[in-house]
Amino acid sequence: MDQIVIREQIRDYIHQTTFAEKEKIKNDSLIFKEGYFDSMGFVVLISFLEENFGVKTTDADLIEDNFESINAITEFIVRKKSN
Repeated sequence: MDQIVIREQIRDYIHQTTFAEKEKIKNDSLIFKEGYFDSMGFVVLISFLEENFGVKTTDADLIEDNFESINAITEFIVRKKSN
């Protein structure tokens, strides 16, 4: 699974979950700071990532830099899958 496919799946999930217009959330939009996700949304996002991409998220992974945008989440998944 390449980075483009991963990014598209994450983008689709975020759009479906937040009901935001597709044009509003960009790959570099700060999804938490801009109010698209809250702490409960974060828990559900982690579950989605683990189930759909076969990665295990550890406590050390739970930092803002890994989840602040679609680009950051995509890079996080790519790193986890390469380990």
